[in-house]
Amino acid sequence: MLVEALVALAAAGGGAVVQAAGTDAWNGLRGRVGEIFARGDAARAEAELERLDRSARALAAGASADLVAERRRQEGLWAGRFEILLESFDDATREQAAEELRELLLFVAAAAGATAVATGQAVARDGGIAVTGIKSSGGGRPGTVRAERTGDAEATGTGSSAVSGIVSE
Repeated sequence: MLVEALVALAAAGGGAVVQAAGTDAWNGLRGRVGEIFARGDAARAEAELERLDRSARALAAGASADLVAERRRQEGLWAGRFEILLESFDDATREQAAEELRELLLFVAAAAGATAVATGQAVARDGGIAVTGIKSSGGGRPGTVRAERTGDAEATGTGSSAVSGIVSE
């Protein structure tokens, strides 16, 4: 059984796969995940790359009637795969794979940017500000920023503003 920190790392790995799908980070993530799983076995690497490609297709815009549910499903699927993988290793190999997974997370965080999908409605009243999507302050972020199917935006009253999508300040 894995310690809590490795279970959390596996869960973050699942999130990274979903976050990177459809972004400029995908190819880098894909290769790194293949290497983490393969450990030098070319056939295993190919199998993992095919699994990743199926996940990317399932997460593509329009591929699912409920993209939010599909994102959750894929995140759980990959978290479970990473957890099982880490459990299968001896201590030394597990630590090496965990370090590679940590590096993967840093790569995705730097390269993937931010994504907002199927957000709710932004409503601002009486001088309030509301954003449904992504709000970036202080010079932006690395990587791409993407908003899909954001909700409606409504602002009423003097000084109110509501944005559905992306705001960069």
